[in-house]
Parts: sequence; C-alpha cells; structure tokens
Amino acid sequence: MSQIDLQWFSAEEEGKTEEPSEYKLRKARNEEGRVPKSQELNSTLIYLFQILLLILLSSWMLRSFKACMYYFFSNIFSIELTNYASAYVFASYFLKMVIPFGILGLVIGVVSNLVQNKGFLFAPKLIMPKFDKLIPHFGQYLKRTMFSLEGGFNIVKSLLKVVVISFAGFLIIRGDITRLLSMIQTGSLDLAMGHVASMAAKMLIISAVFLLAVGIVDYVVQKRQFMENMKMTKQEVKEEFKEQEGDPEVKSRLENAQKEMLSRNMPKAVREADVLIANPTHFAVSLAWKRNIDDAPKVTAKGTDLTALNMRRIAGEAGVPIVENRPLARALYTETEIGDIIPEAYIKAIATIYGQIGYMDKKK
Repeated sequence: MSQIDLQWFSAEEEGKTEEPSEYKLRKARNEEGRVPKSQELNSTLIYLFQILLLILLSSWMLRSFKACMYYFFSNIFSIELTNYASAYVFASYFLKMVIPFGILGLVIGVVSNLVQNKGFLFAPKLIMPKFDKLIPHFGQYLKRTMFSLEGGFNIVKSLLKVVVISFAGFLIIRGDITRLLSMIQTGSLDLAMGHVASMAAKMLIISAVFLLAVGIVDYVVQKRQFMENMKMTKQEVKEEFKEQEGDPEVKSRLENAQKEMLSRNMPKAVREADVLIANPTHFAVSLAWKRNIDDAPKVTAKGTDLTALNMRRIAGEAGVPIVENRPLARALYTETEIGDIIPEAYIKAIATIYGQIGYMDKKK
C-alpha cells in the first residue's frame, strides 16, 4: 500500500512564515505574470451579462428567427438548398444574432481581467514554451487537485453549484408545471412557449446570481492562497534585503528615511554636536566627528530661520560652541544633507574651526 505524503495537506510550505515583500509581489506580477485572479469570476461575469443581453434581445431574436424561417419556407420550391444566396441569408441572420454576444463577452472578459490584474499586464515569460510541461507529473497534479486547500475548495465548489442550481430548477419547474400543462392541454402553444421562456429566464438569472456569489468567494480564496504561496522564509527576506541594498531607488528611500529620522532627533543631535556653524539668523548647521568611525566631520542637523534660532538656543544651553561664518553656514546648508560627510572643498575651513574650539585638546 503506497503512502501519502502528509505535507500534501499543508496550506503553506515549511518555513515560509514571513509576509511577501512589495518587491517580490511586484516581480511576480511584472516578470512572471502571477497575480491573484479568479477565472471563475471572469466566466461568471460573462455569463451574467450575456443572460441579461439575451433577455433584453429575446423579442428581437425571436422576430429574426421567424423571418429567417419564413424566408426559407417561402422559397423552398424556388431556390436550391445549396445555393450560395441561401447560405448567405442564413449566415447573415445567424451572425446578426450572435455577434452582440461575442462582442459583449470580449468586453466583459477584458474589463474583468483588467480589474483583477489592476491594469494591463504583459509578461513575456508566460508565452515562453515550457517543455517540462510535456511530461505529466501525476504526483504534483494529485497534490494540487486533490490533497490541497485549493483542490478541496474546487471539489466543494463544483458539488455546491450542481446541488444549488438543480434544486432551484426543481423548485421553479414544480411551481409552474401545473399551469404549463393546462396551457398545453387547452392548445395555447404560444402562451406555453412564452411561459417556458419565462421559466428558463428565471433559472438562468438565479444560477447567474448564485455563480456570481461563488465567483466572489473564489476570488477571495484565490487571493488568500496566492499570498500564502508568496510567503517567504527568513533567509529569503535577508537575501532580498541584501539584493535591494544595491538598488538606487531603494537606497534613496532608505537614505530619505534616515534623514527624516535624524531631523526628528534634531535637539539631541545639536546637544551632542561638536560645533554649530551659523549665519546669525538664517542658517545653522551642526557638525559631529567620530574619529574612530568617520574620516571627517558629519552634518548631524541643519535648519533655517526659526529652526536655526532654535538650534542656536539648544546649542547655547548645552554648551556647544557656536561659530558664526555666513558663507560657510550657507554653503553647508545648501550642499549637504543630514548624515553627509562635509565636502572636501570645506575640509580646510572646518579644520580651522575645530582648531579654534580646541576639539583635539578635548579629545586627549
């Protein structure tokens, strides 16, 4: 007796406990074309709208069908059944009734996919041939279709659709069968056909509404399953972070976040600074030099106007030297950001200031 792998029943792979990153979701969408999507919802929306169109155009379609039949029966002895003209007439009637449904199905299918995909999605990887698919993998197929959350849900979903739609059809027919039989017995065939059409319309609408509800639930389940499958291990998170460190966009975001954090910590940065270089009222830049870490002083805070005055007040209270140098203060404020090492062009001027405040003596 063959053994069944218990991991087939697992909802997620072992070790994948971390939520997927935006980078992984974006890469899966743009490169692999993987998005949470329900084909059930797509087909149900097409089905629902085409039923509504069928009900709306039913009278016109019936007239067109009668006109087509009238043409052939009235000309049955005057034309050849294989005549190209008769084939053209039949094709024109047929296409006139079918084309609206084809156009509507195409439009609804495209719109539904656009909504679920959150815009246009073009992934060349999807159209690349995969020769490994030519070899059937029965184990993987059984795992996916029978021994998984997705497989169990699909089985329950199919059974539920059959039961509910069959039961709804039974109730509709049982409620109207007596009236329908009486119409047939009295010879009211037109009324009987109209009543059958009405019963069919009811069954179609009820089934479409029910299938729409199933499609919405299916989309929720597919999205949840997609997010589960996209989960990452802790090692994957670390490797992705290392990979992203070299990305200019990610690096810029990290730097901006760091600068924002430093700005919020301005009072502390000024108190711990070595010196505050200021334009008397308009600009202020604080510098700090950790000799065992940095090769030169670093900008720890900066500000203009009221912020600059506040920085001067904090520096004065903390005993931090304040050096007024208008061109240097303006240049450092303009050309540097919080966390930047001072530019090489100002090294000499900064060294002179550090010498004036006795920085080297303090560190001895």
